[in-house]
Amino acid sequence: SLLSPGRGLRRAKAEAMVRKPEAVGWKIATQLQSLHQFHEVETWVEPGASRQLRVDGKSASQLALGRIARILWLVPSMDRLWSEGADGRRRFLDRIAMSFEPAHADVVLTYEKAMRERNRLLKDQVRDPHWYDAIESQMATAGAEIHRYRLHAIDQLTAAQAAVGAAFPTANLALTHPDDGLPEGAEALQEAFGQGRLRDMAAGRTLVGPHRADLDAVYAAKNMPARDCSTGEQKAMLVSLILANAHALARDFGAPPILLLDEIAAHLDHDRRAALFDQICELGSQAFMTGTGPELFETLGQRAAWLEIKEEDGISTFLEN
Repeated sequence: SLLSPGRGLRRAKAEAMVRKPEAVGWKIATQLQSLHQFHEVETWVEPGASRQLRVDGKSASQLALGRIARILWLVPSMDRLWSEGADGRRRFLDRIAMSFEPAHADVVLTYEKAMRERNRLLKDQVRDPHWYDAIESQMATAGAEIHRYRLHAIDQLTAAQAAVGAAFPTANLALTHPDDGLPEGAEALQEAFGQGRLRDMAAGRTLVGPHRADLDAVYAAKNMPARDCSTGEQKAMLVSLILANAHALARDFGAPPILLLDEIAAHLDHDRRAALFDQICELGSQAFMTGTGPELFETLGQRAAWLEIKEEDGISTFLEN
């Protein structure tokens, strides 16, 4: 997952990735093949420093990783996506949006940095409008872009869900906002920031903007909100959206994404597991799947390489079966 932009599937900061207790850094050097081209990729962390990246021998920003290959993942912590707070659903949608447009990540960072500056002014009870104007202009421009990228991602998922097949449920998706919704366009959003200063000052934070958005999902066949579905149905919807994301990328990017599916068999019955494996093979994606035992993947047969991971004395080793 560290071969994609961001903090990886654990959302870990650079200092948290340093080996403990020795405080030793790490480095990954690999070759990525994408769109019939090979790229040498190196990424590493030294104690006390941020993550570094080199692509084809040259220093690069993480945005470059998103342009080389697309990487999607599904991990156990995401099983609670539909039942917990909106933060997780926004991150989920933003990862999908970034898979279609890697620049989305930088736009989100720009917005969040400007919002932190505005929130500091609000908490300090600063009333001079000149302090706010430039910050709110930056927030409005980035915020409108975030909204546009998110809507595009939802449209892409909606269009691609038919390719997933009947084994996984279709989800009706919508981007929602509290109160009166999100003002459309940068100009309207900047006006809303200006008009809301006194209210935001009383709250000590910004109360309007894409950071308040939520991803709403409804199990289409039952017309049931995702939060009210069973654990198995919620997991099946997540898998359905990841597969839809993969189908859309295969069509638009020109190559299927790399899939990282941790404990993917949990909460999926035998038929859905078999359907998932068939979908992955049809897509032609390189997929890394983990589970507690080989029986969960028996329907893959000879279509997969089987690795058994063992840990002894703090050292992990693997055996190829």
